[in-house]
Amino acid sequence: MALTGRTALIAALGAILVGLLLPSWTGVLAVELPLLIAILYDLALAAPVNQLRFTRSGDTSVRLGEQAYASILVVNPSRRRSRLRLRDAWPPSSRPDGVPETASRHHAHIGPGEQQVVTTVLHPTRRGDRRSERITVRSYGPLGLAARQGSHAVPWTVRVLPAFHSRKHLPAKLARLRELDGRTSILTRGEGTEFDSLRDYIPGDDTRSIDWRATARQSTVAVRTWRPERDRHILVVLDTGRTSAGRVGDAPRLDTAMDAALLLATLASRAGDRIDLLAYDRAPRATVKGRAAHEVLPAFVSAMAPIEPALVESDTLALASTALRMARHQSLLILLTGLEASPVDNGLLPVLPLLTERHTVLVASIADPRIAEMAAARGDVDAVYNAAAAARAQLERKQTADRLRRYGVTVVDALPSELAPALADAYLALKSAGRL
Repeated sequence: MALTGRTALIAALGAILVGLLLPSWTGVLAVELPLLIAILYDLALAAPVNQLRFTRSGDTSVRLGEQAYASILVVNPSRRRSRLRLRDAWPPSSRPDGVPETASRHHAHIGPGEQQVVTTVLHPTRRGDRRSERITVRSYGPLGLAARQGSHAVPWTVRVLPAFHSRKHLPAKLARLRELDGRTSILTRGEGTEFDSLRDYIPGDDTRSIDWRATARQSTVAVRTWRPERDRHILVVLDTGRTSAGRVGDAPRLDTAMDAALLLATLASRAGDRIDLLAYDRAPRATVKGRAAHEVLPAFVSAMAPIEPALVESDTLALASTALRMARHQSLLILLTGLEASPVDNGLLPVLPLLTERHTVLVASIADPRIAEMAAARGDVDAVYNAAAAARAQLERKQTADRLRRYGVTVVDALPSELAPALADAYLALKSAGRL
């Protein structure tokens, strides 16, 4: 049972009336007893909440930054008209800051044997699964003094997928891929190391590409054309340890790494390569393996959505062992992790020989734009000290990258807004050079 504000107001006015006109128990009974009778009458006429039936429908997934709609079909099988107030309990991260909690509360007036649909608009601010387990409902009487209250377990889950902001770079990267593949009207007829076809010599062509045997069989000079290798294997490894939890700009490092991985996955699948995913800290958090080209992006998005950073140091040796089991043949291993000196020196460097012995390794990391701002700042004593600290951090980061390069590792260290295109460019450069 629940009492309304109207009941409290009437009780307060009655108390004032008793205090002024009839300050005695008789006055109290004369005012409050009719109110109690009215409350009981209101409860008796309120529709029972335990007979209401609820059915959910609506969106089951939404991309981060977009809206989702969760609907509830309310059926009133009783013979009384129901005056309802429903609370569809979603977590706070299902709505932006500033949006009141009342956005998930609804009023419904449903006649006997009728039904009505109410809809909650969700605008999630975080990735992952947003769940609503219960619906709390109040059924008010005709006087609006009291209500019956109860809860119904009607679970529903909306999976919030990564935003994929780097999609805007995809047309430019695909154009570069077509250029490498020799499918655009440019002077260079494709780069790479995989033989494609023969064509007539054009002044300006590299003489090293002349096929002398084919030229001897015909009256014109024949030139070999090349294209990047296809059907190569790529394994993207997301480090979900503590370093991925740090916020850079407006988002955690892990979200920026996911965005870069999605652009790379889309580009590689269009290029005809096979691409898999491993998310790992001290245990595998997600894996995607053996998907067809048209299934890669949906599989990556769905697997990444519920992953949250673990506030533990990643087990790099176990991560490397798992990656080697997933990539048994020569592959391109792309490790999205941090370039902090201590984790790299104590974790990644000892296992690099295991990875580089058979595979091409690329390490991609997210630089903090605030460090660059601090390094360029001047003006007062505090700014100078901050600039010195930032310059030292940048130097340590550069030295860590240089140590990785000495092992033959390709390093991509870029700002959050530049990481995805920089990683795609590094992949295309390796593909053009035949290093996959």
